[in-house]
Amino acid sequence: MARFSSSWRTGGAGSTTLPIGGLMSVSGCRPRLVEVGVFNTTTTACAVALRRVTAAGTSGSTQSVLYESDSAQTALATPKDTWTVTPTFVSGNIRVASLGAAIGSGIIWTFGGPAGGLVIPNTTGDGIVVSVLTGTGQICDLSLTWDE
Repeated sequence: MARFSSSWRTGGAGSTTLPIGGLMSVSGCRPRLVEVGVFNTTTTACAVALRRVTAAGTSGSTQSVLYESDSAQTALATPKDTWTVTPTFVSGNIRVASLGAAIGSGIIWTFGGPAGGLVIPNTTGDGIVVSVLTGTGQICDLSLTWDE
């Protein structure tokens, strides 16, 4: 199993229906998300949620992926920037956090334990995204780490 990561500044602030970023699976790949970092880049507080989606909607650009452990394996899952068309959300939130009104205020969620991360089904359209929990979103720095 190889470990991959992707980090970027989101192109948009998102909303409660348009994620600011996320990791999408494809057929034949069952990624395990092990870490998500979200940091505010503005001096306006915002609240974010980590959620599952089962249909992709329309996401922004695919972000660059770097290997962390096995340079011989190519990542199949795709990190995506700010959505422009709403995906289909699973009801409920995996995690939520309030990001303070300061540049660099943020949260890092880790998922280890016996399951070895948040498993994303191996079907096109499934993913785990960061969206705005409530109120107005902000442009954020986003980092994802996963195993395939």
